[in-house]
Amino acid sequence: METARNERKERVGFVVSDAMDKTRVVELQRTYRDPMYGKVVRRSSKVKVHDEGNESRVGDKVLIMETRPISRDKRWRLVKIVEKAK
Repeated sequence: METARNERKERVGFVVSDAMDKTRVVELQRTYRDPMYGKVVRRSSKVKVHDEGNESRVGDKVLIMETRPISRDKRWRLVKIVEKAK
């Protein structure tokens, strides 16, 4: 029997800080419909992402992937830059 291994979460977000070395802060936005009132609610969270080559800059749209703990706060790594900031 073959089991799927390493089904890691992937998210797309925007870089909001590039002040640290090899680390970026990425804001992830999610929208959902409130179950009681039906209103569309927008929520955001910020995660620290490992960027080995210091490639991304503030405003870039990036694809990130869940990974093993790299430091106390970093649990995500940069896969690719989807769209550069203007």
